[in-house]
Amino acid sequence: MVLIFMAKMKYFVSLGSNLGDRARHLKQARLLLEKSGARILRQSSVYETEPVDYQNQPWFYNQVLEVEIACNPISFLDLVKDIEQKLRRRPTFDKGPRVIDIDILLAEKTVVQTQRLMIPHPRMSFRNFVMIPLSEIAPDLIHPLLHQPIAELARNTGDTSLVRKVQEASQQLAV
Repeated sequence: MVLIFMAKMKYFVSLGSNLGDRARHLKQARLLLEKSGARILRQSSVYETEPVDYQNQPWFYNQVLEVEIACNPISFLDLVKDIEQKLRRRPTFDKGPRVIDIDILLAEKTVVQTQRLMIPHPRMSFRNFVMIPLSEIAPDLIHPLLHQPIAELARNTGDTSLVRKVQEASQQLAV
């Protein structure tokens, strides 16, 4: 028998929910990530965010996590899509309401450009709901394609949608 050990990789992921008990859905996603072998290294506060693109829907709760897991990016994508299914995400329409959305934002300095997965996430630097929580936990991180710190990108998204903190990261253990 040959054992193959995959080196652990760090990822930044965005969690979002705008249906049902939004805080509970984020918590369930965090727990399922941990049950799947991901170790949460850092987590942002939870933010309530105005919908972008399709605005006739409930506001979202969003959060960004830094996780470490022994998975390559494609395997990690399969894992997060499986978690979305376990949390009963049902397809509606593009940018429509959802129980949970998990997006891979960054995978260390890795760049992935396939039809199924793009890392860094192609729209992340234009979205307040991603950049504000990401800059909370990793302001000095350099975007691997834009070569700028996350804090600087967060200040220059061009996005006017509202983002307000609803729960500090330190309070999430009690949720």
